Amino acid sequence: MPNWTLSDEDLEATLALSEAGELTLEVRRAGQVVLEPSRLGLRTAHADLSAGLEFAGLSERRIEESYLTVTGKRREHRYAAGEWTLSFTKADHRFDLQVRVGGHGVAYRYSVPWTGPVTVTEEISEYVVPGNARAVLLPYENGRCDYEEIHKHSTVADAEPILYGYPSLFQTGADWLLITESDLDSGYAGSRLRFDGRSFGLDLPDPYVTSASPIVTPWRTMIVGDLATIVASDLITSLAAPSKVEDTSWIKPGAAAWSWWSDGPSTRDLEAQKRWVDFAAANGWPYLLADAGWNKEWMPELIAYARDRGVGVWLWSHWQHVDTELEHREKLALWKEWGAVGVKIDFTESDGQDRMRWFDSILAATARLRLMVVFHGGTIPRGTERTWPQFMTAEAVKGAEWIKPKPGKQPLYQPEHYLSLAFTRNVQGPMDFTPCTFTGVRTITAGFELALSVIFESGVQHFADGIEAYEARPEALRLLSAVPTAWDDTVLLSGDPADHILLARRNGGEWYVGAGVAGEARTLTVPLDFLDEGEWAAEIYRDAPGDRILAETVTVSAGGKLDLAVPPNGGFTLHLRKEES
Repeated sequence: MPNWTLSDEDLEATLALSEAGELTLEVRRAGQVVLEPSRLGLRTAHADLSAGLEFAGLSERRIEESYLTVTGKRREHRYAAGEWTLSFTKADHRFDLQVRVGGHGVAYRYSVPWTGPVTVTEEISEYVVPGNARAVLLPYENGRCDYEEIHKHSTVADAEPILYGYPSLFQTGADWLLITESDLDSGYAGSRLRFDGRSFGLDLPDPYVTSASPIVTPWRTMIVGDLATIVASDLITSLAAPSKVEDTSWIKPGAAAWSWWSDGPSTRDLEAQKRWVDFAAANGWPYLLADAGWNKEWMPELIAYARDRGVGVWLWSHWQHVDTELEHREKLALWKEWGAVGVKIDFTESDGQDRMRWFDSILAATARLRLMVVFHGGTIPRGTERTWPQFMTAEAVKGAEWIKPKPGKQPLYQPEHYLSLAFTRNVQGPMDFTPCTFTGVRTITAGFELALSVIFESGVQHFADGIEAYEARPEALRLLSAVPTAWDDTVLLSGDPADHILLARRNGGEWYVGAGVAGEARTLTVPLDFLDEGEWAAEIYRDAPGDRILAETVTVSAGGKLDLAVPPNGGFTLHLRKEES
């Protein structure tokens, strides 16, 4: 039985072709199996390329790339990997499998280089994860393209046989494996995983996918390593297509005031929106999001009012209201003429190929008009922030909109929900959770809630609580007026998806640390090895009695440590600046 072993550092990917012409992939890290032999292949309208394959050739090359992004866990990226292209034939049909090993991960994709259109009716790709592996899985509701669920924690053997959305996270011994996909465009459809009790098989939302030859699938992507490697990984953007926008100087990450969460009717009121503009300007937030309900009769006045105060305005729209090239010209162009800086487009609700065509169209249109864009009510990013840097963030998360204040409402989220997202969904790409809602119906403390401003990454961070709620916590507002939304480095100091997180992020010469715990009170130790030499001023924002925030400043040294007591389900935030010598 022919087989090929492809390796990079401590990762090995072994491909095998059985006597029946069926392909499998096995992945090991430092000799330990993280992915058991798993089927590969496609079925098309003209040929079954999952069996009866014959090996036809192998080519290889080395990938060495450096690139920049505007947002993300970091803005400067390096990617190094070995790439192998294995060709197979069946009768007169050729089929290429491209495999990359490197960048702390393994990825593969298929290419079918025929003449004319290619129709894929089924993808046989599967992931066989050891049954005793720990699993953190997101149930996926097929009818709604629903990434707005709460993760299930179990073992693979005990997982329910249903659909699961990306990314899926597994632990086998000391090794972690995150499964997802990257580089999706209109040539294919978004996929998800269907668990049958043994393997996680790739599931397509459409009965078939059709594209001009050569049809090329997204990268089937596995990030492998310890948990710090998973959290810091930029493999998903590294596998995505390079930027289609040459001049990115107009794209500016930043915080946004957003009135819909705390006061829904305010979106229909010009004077209320002006008050929110004033609040944003007073706190150094560069944006206001005018959500559903804004009026075209007064919007130009609001945008002009905001511009005079250094605040840019984003406009909400249903995706069907910007669904055609004519609407792009008549609406998007008009909003740009008014002076809007971006659009939030909602209810996209599909992973199908037709919706991917729409995404390609709207991303091209917003880039052409120099409008930043946020997507809600739909799918996850798959390296989108590299290819289309004006894309700032996407929802695809069960966020703060589900815990709006309501008399008698019971808490929906346990602390593990916030932790799970940091190790899964936010690894995938920017996530618009709309955090720091102190008046929400929650189980975590104010200190943990404030730390979400660092723990959760989003190119535009919509701080969702009301003006009065923030002004009642001036210590929290001081941090939120300073915390960046784009980062130069991300380091997991310690953590576990069901227990705690201690996450450090750098912007320029300053560091921020966000921490949160699930369960009992404890002391968290912050190791300060990530700091440059010297002494640093550490502003500490921690829990205080009455669900409030206490702010204090201490001096710390690089290489030292800081021990901080945390109450049950609590957290804290650090802002570290180098002291002048």
